[in-house]
Amino acid sequence: MAYVDMLRTFVRVYELGSMSAAARDLRVSAAVSSSRISDLEKSLGVRLFNRTTRSLRATAHGELFYKGAIKILDTIQEVEGSIAEITAQPKGTLFISAPLALGKKLVAPLIPAFKAEYPDINVRLRLSDRKVDIAQEGLDAAFVLGALPDSDFRVRAIHDFERVLVASPAYLEANGMPASGDEIIAAKHKCLLLRYPGATEFFWNLIVEGEIRAYHPEGSLESDDGDVLTAWALAGCGITSKTRFDVARHLEDGSLVEVAPSTPPVPQPFSCLYPHKRLQDPKIKLFIDHVIRGSRATIEQVAASTSSGKI
Repeated sequence: MAYVDMLRTFVRVYELGSMSAAARDLRVSAAVSSSRISDLEKSLGVRLFNRTTRSLRATAHGELFYKGAIKILDTIQEVEGSIAEITAQPKGTLFISAPLALGKKLVAPLIPAFKAEYPDINVRLRLSDRKVDIAQEGLDAAFVLGALPDSDFRVRAIHDFERVLVASPAYLEANGMPASGDEIIAAKHKCLLLRYPGATEFFWNLIVEGEIRAYHPEGSLESDDGDVLTAWALAGCGITSKTRFDVARHLEDGSLVEVAPSTPPVPQPFSCLYPHKRLQDPKIKLFIDHVIRGSRATIEQVAASTSSGKI
């Protein structure tokens, strides 16, 4: 397995562009990661990376070798998956991503039961509201909230979440209740915005008389963590856009109030994306099926607990 470990390390170094980042991802020391790359280069008799104190770039040989290494590792994974399917003992490691709020409330709580049923499967769950690059980050599956880009990935739809604009009663008492998106902009309401490194578009898509219109809200507070925006809204700092599911409890107890209901945000689909070839691995299909089934059950329970029955 030593050579396979070299290949896996090389692939992660190539994809992450950093020896230390690959080491962290693979749960080994930076010294081990560097040693594996050096041993691989010695074995091949070529240099795979050009290294400086500030950067690491693949050489022409490295670019070529990456394509072959991916094919080898995919073949190994497929064969291991076939054996696991035959023996009914799926094993290995899954790399999964999900948005922060929904990841915490829907995906993460389902993992203990999955682990109990399949103890030989390891799950590495990464929660972030930023857009992830499934291929570049080596993910087996990504749970995504929002419109999906055109890609070759397979998609499993889970639920279309309603979105709402919300604020605290204290904020509305001090600043007034806007009836529409136009009033939010005209009155220069304080808006709490979700922004993250690499994001290029900052606007709210609201439904106005049956048509979608982009609004560019303003505010002095922003974060890349949706839960932080909820906390700020509860503290009376402004208006924010959330899934109704995420703030259902606060809407029910009155600590948050829906604003501008005549121009609600566009609903957002919650989906699971995965590379087509990954479904050949039984542990990935088992995990996706488990999370989708459990997520839908949780969503139904939350919807049933609300006075509107809407999520």
